[in-house]
This record gives sequence, C-alpha cells and structure tokens, in this order.
Amino acid sequence: MALTKYGWIIALISILFCVSSFMNGANDVANSYATSVAARTLTMPQVGFLSMITEFVGAVALGSRVTNTIKNGIISIDRFEGNPGSLILAMASAEFGSATWLSIATSLGYPVSTTQTIVGALVGVGIAADSPVTWEWDDGSVSQVAASWAIAPLLAGCFAAIVFSTAKFAILERKDPFKLGMMLIPFYVAFTCAILALFIVVETPNAPSLEEFGAGKAAGIILGVFFGMLALSYIFFRPYLQRRLVKGDSRIKFYHLPLGPLLLKENPPVYFPAKSDGVVVIDYYENAYNSQNSSADSIIDSRTGSEKDAVTAETSALEKANPLVVPTGRKRIVTPEERFLAPTKHLSVAHPSRLWSFTKYFLLQGVTRECVSHEDPRLHATHSRAKVYDNRVEHLFTYCQVLSAILMSIAHGSNDVANAIGPWAAAYSTYQAGEVETKVPTPVWALVIAGFLLGAGFWFFGFKIIRALGNRITQMSPSRGFSTELGAAITVLLASRLGLPVSTTQCLAGATVGVALMNFDVRAVNWRQILFIFSGWILTLPCAGLLGGLVMAMALNTPHL
Repeated sequence: MALTKYGWIIALISILFCVSSFMNGANDVANSYATSVAARTLTMPQVGFLSMITEFVGAVALGSRVTNTIKNGIISIDRFEGNPGSLILAMASAEFGSATWLSIATSLGYPVSTTQTIVGALVGVGIAADSPVTWEWDDGSVSQVAASWAIAPLLAGCFAAIVFSTAKFAILERKDPFKLGMMLIPFYVAFTCAILALFIVVETPNAPSLEEFGAGKAAGIILGVFFGMLALSYIFFRPYLQRRLVKGDSRIKFYHLPLGPLLLKENPPVYFPAKSDGVVVIDYYENAYNSQNSSADSIIDSRTGSEKDAVTAETSALEKANPLVVPTGRKRIVTPEERFLAPTKHLSVAHPSRLWSFTKYFLLQGVTRECVSHEDPRLHATHSRAKVYDNRVEHLFTYCQVLSAILMSIAHGSNDVANAIGPWAAAYSTYQAGEVETKVPTPVWALVIAGFLLGAGFWFFGFKIIRALGNRITQMSPSRGFSTELGAAITVLLASRLGLPVSTTQCLAGATVGVALMNFDVRAVNWRQILFIFSGWILTLPCAGLLGGLVMAMALNTPHL
C-alpha cells in the first residue's frame, strides 16, 4: 500500500536528488578532466561537451539497475523495520546533508569525495535515529573511510610515480626523446586501453564479479585489447603522427586517423583539411603566471642562477629544434562577464540584445572561464621547479591522456551515480511498496535524469574544482597528466578488489603529488594547496553527518498537534 501521506517528503527528496546529482557533477566529474585542462590537452568547452556525453553514457548504459538502500551497509536497516515512513524521512535527511555539503564544498573549491559525503550523511542520520553505525574495521565501515584518507593518496602517488618514471627515463630525458617517443607511444596507448578495459570489466555494476566472470576470460580480454590496440596504433596512429609532427602538416586532424598508411603518401587524400598554416603543436609549458607587474617574474623565481641559465638554455634549444612548436604567447584573460555582459551593459535590461547576452552568459560562463593561468607568485615559483621537456614528445602523450580521461569519466558515471540516486531510490521504492526495501530497482528514467545532471553540474560549476586539482598543485603537462590519471585508475581498480572505499578525488590528488615529486624536488609541490584539499576530506564526514543528522533529529522530535 502506497504511503500517500508522505508524498510531500518524496517531492522534497526528488528536488534534493536533482541538486545532489548536479553538485556531484560539479565536484566529482572534474576529477577525470582536471589534469587534461591543466596540461592544455583539452580546453574547458571541449571538456564540457565530453563530460555531458561520458557521464550520461556511464550512468545510463553502465549504471547499476539495483541500488543498495544503505550505502556500504554503514548503518543498520533493522532500526527502520516496520516503520517505512521513518526510512523515507531518513533518506530525505541524508540526501539533504549530501546535497548541502557538496554545494558548500564546491562553492569553496574543495574537491571532496561524493561517496564519503553520502556515507557521512548516513552516519549522521543513523546517530539521530539511534541506529547502530558500523565503526569497527569492516567492509565500507567508517574506520576504512578514514583510513582511505592516507591509503588512497599514498598508493596512487606510488603508481603514478612509477608510470611517469618509465616515460621520464625511457623517453623524456633520453638523447633523442622524440624518436623514442614515436617508437614507444603505441605501447603506452595499448597499455592504457588494457588497464581501462580491466577497469570496466571489474567495475561495471551490472557485470558479474571477477570470480564469476573467470580470470581466464578477463585475461583474454585484457591481452586482446592490448595487442589489438598495439596493432591499430602502428597501422593508423603512427602514420598520423608521422604526417602531423614530422612533416608538420597542420591540415591533419584527429579525424584523419582512419586514413592510416595513406598519410605516408606524398599527397594523401585528406578530407575536410584544416588550415595549412595552422599550429601543429602548442607550447604546453606556456607560463601560466599572469602578473600586473612586468618585473615580477624575476622577483619570485626561487631557482639559483645556474638553474635558471640551464632551463633557459634548454628551452631555447627546444625551440630551435622544434620549429613546429608555436608559443601561444602572453595575452590578457577575458572573463565571461567581459565577454558576454560588458558589450551590452549600456542597453536597457529589457532590450533583446541584453537578454541574449544574459542567456549566453548563463549557458556558457562555466566552460569559458580560464582555469590554467593564475596570479600567485608562490605558485609560479613552484612551477619553476619542474623540468621542461620537448613539446612534440609531450604532444604524443595527449592522446593517451584524453583516452584515459574519457574512460575514467564513463566509469565515474556508472559507479558514482548511486551516491545521488541511492537514497532517493530507497525512499521512492518504500513509498510505493509501503514497506522497507533492502535492495530496490533503479528506474531507467531516474538514471537518465542523474546522468544528464552529472554532466550539467560540471558544465556550469566544474571550473571551481578544475582549478583546485589542476596546476594549483604542480606544473602539469600531458606526460604528467597521463601518468596521474593512469596511476589513479590503477589505484581505484586495486582498491575495488581489496574492498577499500577509496575516492577518485583522493587518488588523483595523491597521484598528482607522486608525479610532482619525480622532479626530485619537494618544492615542486604546492603543499599549501595539498593542505587545503586534505582539510576538505577531513571536513566531509562530520559536516555531511551534522547536516543530515540535525535535519533528522529535528524532524523526529518536532512537536505537533
């Protein structure tokens, strides 16, 4: 029998579910793309469109069709048996705590874990409802969540450092890095695809477990993907790189990859060619520091004179050796307010042109903000500690980085959609059935809404977390960004098999630090930003728990006639 008298709570939790999904996208989706933007591999508009697609596909195509009522079994369901109305109230309170904390954290630029946010909210609700909370060390317990604050970043840092060290010592710092890069980049592409294939096989919610699926089948898929992508890379990818980077043909774009060996001809049949005088390779190490003081660069650079001379000489040599590299140059940053609102500021509010400018600003302000440059002299000093590598070699890693970012985003959409939809699905199912459900079906239309809102959240507010996790920690480049993403993916995969509730946010932050420390200089890491990010992790559990618990406690103890 449907609990019709609680319809107002269902309406409220439906609104909170939408807010939670939206803010989940604004905060957590940025994890997958932060390093790609910081490394100048992708622009914010490109990432905006990609996130809308990848998060939607992940949530709808791969999202779990069955949602656990209580996330990770963090609180006991027994307390609500025979009282379905209290469960609906509890889930609404938890959704409120999650949505509110994610909104606050995103506005402050805290990259927090959405999984640990809902766990914290449920803990608060459980305490308020006098429901037993799993504190001791157990799968998904509060103890494991707290331990992941250290375990996840350390593991990810180690894996990312290992991945970057292979690129650093096998390619980047060798005598002829570009030649070696052209030889070895197909292996990196194949290895990346194999790791991410394993990630999808293991992590897809509707797929059987690895034990049920069979280790032999999984190994066959991984090896098949590796050798298949290796063959495709040599047949199609290398001719593309040869034409674009060696011959400097700027007409060639990524959509010419299917031409493969035809690109090796003197005059290949190029369809939809780009400009023949376009840029082949951008400067991935363009100075991100924007200062009003023209002499500031010489003031804040903390390197010694010999270090400065060495880097200057190295950069000059790279420019001479790579005439295809075009520095983008210093330019003033135009804000969305200047771009969309300022030109029509003199018109009346009701003028059609003014209204159109408001509309453009509303729709595009989130993906047209500058997220790479900064005005912090201390951060510029931190960036100056990083070694500069050949831009053409860095360009080789952009393809691996984009691939890993896309697939990580799909995996995020498939897994983390349950963080927002879980409490709502529990309340909605209980409302319809009239009794408490431990596992509930997730309507496909709800996954569609959640998938859209995940992408939309990033589109409008993802720039805040992109800034926090991008080059605010260290100097980022495509090779470093690729190593960071792959190290984080390996950590999430390993933690999943061990049953540890790690966060992709924590893994990516730790991986970034691990790659930064491969400069063999602790000053290459912005430790102030790391402390800021870590404080957000610490605050997540108590803040989300306090918000959810207070609402639950007030609702349970409110006087009524």
